[in-house]
Amino acid sequence: MKVTRKTHQAVRIQNIIFTLLFCSVMGVLAWLSTQYTIQSDWTVNNRNSLSSPSIELLKKLSTPVEITAYATENDVIRQRISELIKKYQHHKADTSLTFINPDTRPDVAREEGITTDGELIIHYNNRRESLTALDEQSFTNALQRLTTSEQRWVVFLTGHGERSANNDANFDLSLFSDELKRKGINNQPINLIESPTIPKNTSLLVIADPKSALLPGEISIIKQYVTSGKPLLWLTEPGSTHNKNILNDLFGISALQGIVVDATTQMFGINDPTYALVTEYPSHPVTQQLQAMSLFPGAAGLKSNDSASFTTSPILSTLERSWTEIGDISGDIQFDNASDETQGPINIGYELTRKVTVDGQLSETNQRIAIIGDADFLSNAFLGNGANLDLGLNLVQWLNQDDNLIDIPAKTAVDTSLNVSQLWTLIFGLGFLIVLPLVFIATGIIIWLKRKKR
Repeated sequence: MKVTRKTHQAVRIQNIIFTLLFCSVMGVLAWLSTQYTIQSDWTVNNRNSLSSPSIELLKKLSTPVEITAYATENDVIRQRISELIKKYQHHKADTSLTFINPDTRPDVAREEGITTDGELIIHYNNRRESLTALDEQSFTNALQRLTTSEQRWVVFLTGHGERSANNDANFDLSLFSDELKRKGINNQPINLIESPTIPKNTSLLVIADPKSALLPGEISIIKQYVTSGKPLLWLTEPGSTHNKNILNDLFGISALQGIVVDATTQMFGINDPTYALVTEYPSHPVTQQLQAMSLFPGAAGLKSNDSASFTTSPILSTLERSWTEIGDISGDIQFDNASDETQGPINIGYELTRKVTVDGQLSETNQRIAIIGDADFLSNAFLGNGANLDLGLNLVQWLNQDDNLIDIPAKTAVDTSLNVSQLWTLIFGLGFLIVLPLVFIATGIIIWLKRKKR
């Protein structure tokens, strides 16, 4: 074909029209991308998308979800948070995310009770939930708890010198009570002498270290409460002998002699050996999300006597270098093998479950009881140490049947590696290093020869 001035001009016009059309199409596509979002997860198990239970829950949410992330200028943490929340925003557009740096706004972080870098505060329907675990199951379950309309009432037993949920003394539990209120859980004290009945709307009864013996009438009321299948949290202390028969009779749990001491505390700069440490946790809803160690000042060792009615399992155990010291805590103390002292690890917390009959029918859910050999770990003086607060909140949620509300299996990559035999490795290598370059060279030569003949 002979190239003339006219054909050259026509080609130029065609190129201009093509360029204009291409730019127009790209402009329209760019505008559409700002107005509409299309996502597609091509992974084998859809690990980059929300599971169906989470999506179904989001469909039920009628009001906006507001999320505040308290994260330092750490790109890794902020990116993880953003990626998680984007999955929820894709299905619920009125989900907002705001970042606050706790280093620059310590007053706000302190007011919100922030303890972890990357902690989330979720607001929905004038209710609040804090979250430290950045995964779908934890976030979805937090939303599920926020949608629960049922009021939770934690009742604290009084009248025997127990730790108060309303007083501000170091040994009291007012800070823990405040954290429960932040989660929408109300609390009230009860004196069984003044009011000889436990309210029917009680979701959890807490007996926090009574200093004097319970009266027979009070014990009868508590037994009736337990028999009805209701949950109970009992916090005891070393030397609390006046109520030991109740724990043994009802739950088959007894306290060991002495006080738990732990030589490991010196590694953490703690000179008081009566501070027991828990650094490893079992796979249990109460402890599986805990990342830091928990601290128990002056704990009592517990043992299970194999109650016939309850299934009993330890959930808190001290380290191997701990033991129960029976003698005076002074000077150089050592484990005495010839005495009744018990070598660690020592169980200081038990969970008890059983099926109960309610109104003549076997209950669908297990009754849950927790007995902890220390009350100080939830006190105002020690609540902020390690994982103490998270442990206490997890205990309450588990006892209230609020754990694992939605079971979402972890999504892992199915095919993360490609296994190739030596033969195919050789073929691929020769193909990319020799064959492909030769094909490109040959193609270029052929095109050059054809153009030369014109």
